Amino acid sequence: MTALPDDPGFPAATAPGARDLAELDGAVVECRACPRLVAWREHVATVKRAAYRDQEYWARPAPGFGDPEARVLVVGLAPAAHGANRTGRMFTGDRSGDFLFAAMHRVGMASQPTSVHAGDGLTLTGVRITAPVHCAPPDNKPLPEERHRCGPWLARELEIVRPRVALVLGAFGWDALLRTLGEQGWAVPRPRPRFGHGAEVVLDRPGTGERLTLLGCFHVSQQNTFTRRLTPDMLDAVLLRARALAA
Repeated sequence: MTALPDDPGFPAATAPGARDLAELDGAVVECRACPRLVAWREHVATVKRAAYRDQEYWARPAPGFGDPEARVLVVGLAPAAHGANRTGRMFTGDRSGDFLFAAMHRVGMASQPTSVHAGDGLTLTGVRITAPVHCAPPDNKPLPEERHRCGPWLARELEIVRPRVALVLGAFGWDALLRTLGEQGWAVPRPRPRFGHGAEVVLDRPGTGERLTLLGCFHVSQQNTFTRRLTPDMLDAVLLRARALAA
């Protein structure tokens, strides 16, 4: 019987044994586990977008970014082809990042309202940003098997950071995070809680005393922000709620 993408038997990346975030991020950057994603991220870096034709693209997995002692972990989807795949930093160099970091600055989580490139001086306070898939996928749509292969990186990041709140941007990240938490022994309800903007789910890890709150937020994609499905006020409110829950 052929293993399906969500089967435990489907080949995944070897679980990383990184001792800290620096070691984890360094290992993530070297990953080449998904042939389709490797080919796409490198193709984009060669073809480039006209506005960036004179820039050298990062063209590797984008590691997490932010405060190493974060109590809030923001979980997105995957790097954008001409955003993080170009700059090497999550949500950096595209409209989605402009929207997100402007809000983080308004609520006191970011040192500046813009994120242009990896050396622009931006720092985050109390929050770290990551994604269930670390390479830019074609059409911003990772395959289930690619999410599965990338899962061990998210699992190890959760173990190292141990956030109190996971602010999840979109249904893809929500489902991926719940799947990872379930594999780590967290008591995930059945059926799994559904994603929604403002949705809150409190999870316990039996036998450990650990507790984690999942908080849903519409993704900061241009599709959502241009149509005002997600407004600045809505995002500010969710960020402030995440900070309050983490405290």
